[in-house]
Amino acid sequence: MPRPNPGPRLRPPGKRPAFYIVWTENGRSKEQSTGTADLDEAQAALAAFIAERGRDTTGPRDPARFPIAEALADYGDEHGPETVAPERIAYAIDTLLPFWGASTIGDVDERTCRAFGRWRGRSDGTVRRDLGVMRAAINHAFRHGRLTRPVHVWLPAKPNGRDRWLTRDEAAALLRAARRGRGTRLYLPLFVMLALRTGARKEAILSLRWPQVDLERGRIDLNPLGRRRTSKGRPVIPIPRRLGWFLRQARKRGNDLGFVVNLDGERLGDIKTAFRSAAVRAGLCEPILDGAGGPRLDAKNRPMMRPTISPHTLRHTAGTWMAQAGVPLWDVAGFLGHSHERTAELYSHHSPDHLARARAALD
Repeated sequence: MPRPNPGPRLRPPGKRPAFYIVWTENGRSKEQSTGTADLDEAQAALAAFIAERGRDTTGPRDPARFPIAEALADYGDEHGPETVAPERIAYAIDTLLPFWGASTIGDVDERTCRAFGRWRGRSDGTVRRDLGVMRAAINHAFRHGRLTRPVHVWLPAKPNGRDRWLTRDEAAALLRAARRGRGTRLYLPLFVMLALRTGARKEAILSLRWPQVDLERGRIDLNPLGRRRTSKGRPVIPIPRRLGWFLRQARKRGNDLGFVVNLDGERLGDIKTAFRSAAVRAGLCEPILDGAGGPRLDAKNRPMMRPTISPHTLRHTAGTWMAQAGVPLWDVAGFLGHSHERTAELYSHHSPDHLARARAALD
């Protein structure tokens, strides 16, 4: 019985200092240099090689003849520019290619998807997002008539969300810690206040410009001009009074078109490091454990700590505080830009009237 053709694959550097693409064609072995000894670059070259060999414009192809690398490339080129954050698709594609770059869509099944999850070595939520991009790319190819049939992409179960929110005392401690940060005191307290008082997502706050803030009418439009509105709602909301004071002070330091939260007038790329440090200073943290279950120590023999909250915790805190105050869930949904169903799922149990009428009927 003849051995199956494994298709194009990489041969590691030997006497020649570069990876080679090797394959069998008409019973004869062939090879082609990638021109690089870097594994990531070689895998990208292999994916491009497979995509070029498999490209066929005469009609839809069977999944076994359609390279995953080609489906991902088409999805990134054609759908990516239409999304609000194309860089997220690009990052996911870069993550998928090292594992799937030499495979075809016909290779996708539960077994190979689970193997990807083990290879990825990250949480189920992260693996689910990565495979979700591959599923979208395969469906994109089918919708555009390039694939004869869709292929099921197995995804890990959606993880349960953490119901972590801050008490008023914890929020005050975080704000005090943000004010003590060296080099961050001009922007981190404002970020914390915006997140707690608007319930906006981190990216919405970091991209917020002064033309979106109407201090006279007391309104913030969280969706910048020209941005297409998506399922991640960015509503127009009223400015709470306490936040208004913070914004007026910050406005004196800004310019008409600049970013509200900024560092020397420039947009912040991210706020994770500064936020993490403030959370640890505020005591909103837990020890990092070593392999034996004890606390891991730093160079000064002190326990290493990690925060128990993230910037998204502040959004969840805003929704929880509103629900606890008895704000109707419909209003909570409008303020956060959620669907009513999602708001009920997340916050109904925090409402003082939760299931009150049902209990009264049974009483």
